[in-house]
Amino acid sequence: MSANLPFRLATAGQRLGEKLGVSPWVTIDQTQVNIFGEVTRWRTPGHCDPEHARSTPYGGTLLHGFHAVSLITHFYKSSELWPEDGRDPLNYGLDRVRILQPIVIGDGVRLRSHISLREALPKQGGDMLLKTQHDIEVEGLEGFAVYAEYLTYWHAA
Repeated sequence: MSANLPFRLATAGQRLGEKLGVSPWVTIDQTQVNIFGEVTRWRTPGHCDPEHARSTPYGGTLLHGFHAVSLITHFYKSSELWPEDGRDPLNYGLDRVRILQPIVIGDGVRLRSHISLREALPKQGGDMLLKTQHDIEVEGLEGFAVYAEYLTYWHAA
C-alpha cells in the first residue's frame, strides 16, 4: 500500500483498489441531529425525540442515514486526500449507498470513514472523475454502519 505517497490525479489510475486513508473522528450529538432534521424537513420522533425513541427497538434516537452520508465530503477533505494536482472539485453524485446498521445517538457518537479508490476515469484536459469507497465506522459498533461510493469530478490544476 502506498498511502504515504501524495495523492495525484496524474497517478490515480495506479492506485485503484488501494486504501487511501482513514478520516479523523467526527462527533455527532442530538442537537446536530435535530438541526439536520429541521433543514431536511425530516424531524421524525425516531430521530429527534429522545423520549419517544427510548420505547423503540433501538432504545434511543437514530442518526439520519442521509446525515451520515452527507459527511462524506468532510471525511474526504479532512483526510487530506484531495489530489495535489486537482482543483475545484464537484460533487458528481453517489453510486451504491447502503445504510448497514442503525446509528443510535445516545450521548453522542463518533464516526469516521475508511476511504479507498475504486475508479479513476480520465476526462478532457487532464480532468478526472474519481470514485472513492467510504466505509463509515461508528465508535463501539461492530462492523461498518454505512457503505457509499462517492463520485467527484476534479479539474486539473
